[in-house]
Amino acid sequence: MKRLFSISFAFCLSFMLMAQEQIDWAGLRRYRDANDALTVRPAVVLMGNSITDFWPDHHPDFFQSHNLVGRGISGQVSAQMLCRFQQDVIALRPKAVVILCGTNDIACNNGLVSISGILQNIRSMVQISKANKIRPILCTVPPCSSFYWHPEIPSDRIPQLNEGIRELARKEHIALVDYYDVLAMRDQHGHVLNILPTEFSEDGVHPNAAGYTAMERVLLPAIRKYCK
Repeated sequence: MKRLFSISFAFCLSFMLMAQEQIDWAGLRRYRDANDALTVRPAVVLMGNSITDFWPDHHPDFFQSHNLVGRGISGQVSAQMLCRFQQDVIALRPKAVVILCGTNDIACNNGLVSISGILQNIRSMVQISKANKIRPILCTVPPCSSFYWHPEIPSDRIPQLNEGIRELARKEHIALVDYYDVLAMRDQHGHVLNILPTEFSEDGVHPNAAGYTAMERVLLPAIRKYCK
């Protein structure tokens, strides 16, 4: 009976591990080979979602000339990034990591999550970075008036999340790159709106080439000293 239980347990465990590998919720397979193939230690890793994922395709020279690697995965929430942070950031031993996440959390890609829950995941990435002597750099979430894949979910929590990210950067005494401020549309009175204008985006969520150029202008001052 005990032997039968052991065999059954081993079978179930193997099945669970196989299923977990097949599902790959955190996207650990995405950059596994690319990480192994790196021959030069990156100066800075950009961790994020689709906004980071699409960036190297738009401006590959920006990444190559500054020794950056992008580790963004489209659709990911902060919890998924936290799960792969060791593999896709810490193991690469960069001097700094740029953390941009939150759009998909607000869009409820993995279910409803509170602002404090998102900030806890970001704080964990910051703490892991510091513990490994990698300088974390936080970014505000770019503006987005609506999520085309979840149009029923309002995007009005983005400014609230960004205030939390700014406060976290202050408390942790780390650099903040304010993409929201540089990309957001402004009304006739100069007030910032939670809208990504057509000059910076075709779908209202993801930056185009001009949008990434604007982001690079505010990112470079924060990472330049690590790229020397």
